[in-house]
Amino acid sequence: MIPFLQLFQAWRERGWQPIESSEYAATWFCHGGSVATHPDVVAGLSQLAGLPVRYLGHRQDGEIVGAIATWDRHLALSRQALKRFQKRDFFDLGNAEIILPISPGLSIPVNFEMRYVSALHQENIGNLKQQKESLALARPPEDYSKKFLYNQRRELRLFEERGGTVCNILDFSPEQIAQMYADLFFRRWGFPVPAKSHLPAALEIMRPHMFGSVLKHESRPIAIQLLYRVESPAWISVEYINGGVDPDFQEFSPGSILSYLNTQAAWSHARSAGKPLRYSFGRADRDYKNRWCHPVPVFRT
Repeated sequence: MIPFLQLFQAWRERGWQPIESSEYAATWFCHGGSVATHPDVVAGLSQLAGLPVRYLGHRQDGEIVGAIATWDRHLALSRQALKRFQKRDFFDLGNAEIILPISPGLSIPVNFEMRYVSALHQENIGNLKQQKESLALARPPEDYSKKFLYNQRRELRLFEERGGTVCNILDFSPEQIAQMYADLFFRRWGFPVPAKSHLPAALEIMRPHMFGSVLKHESRPIAIQLLYRVESPAWISVEYINGGVDPDFQEFSPGSILSYLNTQAAWSHARSAGKPLRYSFGRADRDYKNRWCHPVPVFRT
């Protein structure tokens, strides 16, 4: 008699078969994905957490046209899996938008547990259910009023005139970024940053995908946002994980200045590449996100 767990695994993986990590990567760079499904991110963060990845692919006429990276019954790197395996202190990807490397013409069920699955998959993953929550995706610059953009530029100018400087986050080491981020996060929220104990190691893994600015005032860091970016063949994905602001400098509106600088830089990069931008602020759950974003539906399995 076949054990129940083997039967359940066979049902979950129907239509899929094991593939190599290199085949998963090739499929991602052919069909695209998001930060949380990028092959280097999956491999690096899984190794950090000590969880083996099972890569599965769907073939048509001998060609892999869809792929998924899994931890047991979960999508690899998912928050639910980290909680189940007691690995939540290893890294934090927030409520990242999930885009799998799947050909647009493919139609197949995905029987692994996933949340925040992109609306891009509505037509090719047949068993999706819409979540109550939405994701907040950044609006393009032309969706802001002239007055709004003028005010953002004015805030930046006043900040610089009063001793403020804008630094590239990549000018700092992972250890320095971890220290600034943990300190400013605590100052803003009043509790420790998620996955603090492994933050330098996680940032070392994610460094190739980091971008954005850090605000300083007379050499003192006062605001930071943790952003990850990956480029697919047909779009660019950005995840805004979280941020920190020193409340002693709230008069400068440093969080607003950073959102302005980082979204403008991301849109400029995407448009120079001739690709759409999917810049996620995570779950659409805070008023300030309404200033910068519009809500989009997301799905689960």
